[in-house]
Amino acid sequence: MVLLLIVFFGLLFIGVPIPATLGLALFQNTVTGGDVSLVFIARTMVGSMNSFPILAVPMFILAGEIMGRGGISKRLFDFSNSLVGGITGGVPMATVLTCMLFGSISGSGPATFAAVGTLMIPMMVKQGYDLKFVTGITAAAGSFGVILPPSIPMVMYAVSANVSIGSMFMAGIIPGIIFGVFLMGYAYIYCKFNTIPPVPPELAPMPVLKSFKEGFFALLAPVIILGGIYSGVFTATEAAAVAVVYGILISRFIYKSIVLKDLPKYIYNAAATNGPILLIVALATVFGRVLTFEGIPRQIADGIMGISTNPIIILLIINLVLLIIGLFMEPLSSIIILTPILLPIALSIGVDPIHFGIIMIANLAISLVTPPLGISLFVAASITKLPILALSRAAIGPIIALLIALLIIVFVPELSTFLAGGL
Repeated sequence: MVLLLIVFFGLLFIGVPIPATLGLALFQNTVTGGDVSLVFIARTMVGSMNSFPILAVPMFILAGEIMGRGGISKRLFDFSNSLVGGITGGVPMATVLTCMLFGSISGSGPATFAAVGTLMIPMMVKQGYDLKFVTGITAAAGSFGVILPPSIPMVMYAVSANVSIGSMFMAGIIPGIIFGVFLMGYAYIYCKFNTIPPVPPELAPMPVLKSFKEGFFALLAPVIILGGIYSGVFTATEAAAVAVVYGILISRFIYKSIVLKDLPKYIYNAAATNGPILLIVALATVFGRVLTFEGIPRQIADGIMGISTNPIIILLIINLVLLIIGLFMEPLSSIIILTPILLPIALSIGVDPIHFGIIMIANLAISLVTPPLGISLFVAASITKLPILALSRAAIGPIIALLIALLIIVFVPELSTFLAGGL
């Protein structure tokens, strides 16, 4: 077991991709006489994929791909800009709000940043905003694809913790809004104390009613998804299929921004994104079960409980653990491996499993912009050509804003459980 963990963290440290790290760590356990056999690895990987709720993952990825290609992000920005564009720092704030709206469609943090960032970062730089500032805040806003429904990490937590996906989706709405409010607050404060350029005509806010009319069908997407789940019309997995069909219909026949002959290309792109995700899920499931067999969750739980029995201290320790793990591990693998370890500790101090899921996902959403493994930072670097170190510094302010929001979410459980109570 010690050798397994040494290999695992050693490979992570030198930058080996997560799927390879998990697979190589498990393989060395097999060849060195450990308890994990190749048959066990194969059966567990296949069994982890034999799940109806997991079908939601590739479908939401495909829905996000189609809607991203369908020019929906521009219409969402026009609507967001009509609401906050006239305030100090209105364009960056509108960018944050656009990420919130697109995140409630895509279910993916990097996809949200890529769709909105490629559109808005060049616009804001052309207007005269500092490149590092706009890239840092947009990268942080990409986390809304994780904390807001239909979040793919929420699906994975629900499967791992055996809770309702629909409840997780509803629980993420208010915390996601809190994340957005604090990030927009940071944008306002930054622009209040720094010289910002005047808004050019092409970014001037249009009337709210006009922007709402033009973006109506894009704004309707999350309403259909969450409304259908909450009303019981369809399950979360079925909602993912509905999102795909809806995305095709509005992108092709309403906005006329895609052609049906390109649909195979979008499916291929979604499959290319989905393949590594499900490989991580399958391998992380095996890894988590091995840790459970060896009693690691119980040892960690005893260690944390040995530090303090105060629920507040324990929650702070859990959050610190999640933030540290998030520095080195991708969110999906973190959820699958850590849920069996940390959830029993949370339950023992009276934390609701739905609330704890939001705590985990909020922490891991922040990890998207924390070096050295912040995925959104690498996407941002590929778009802006800025070095990772410069982007890491630019993300400090947004990260502090998100950490303050995180503390509120952690210690006010009703923010997570209020809307989820009906499911």
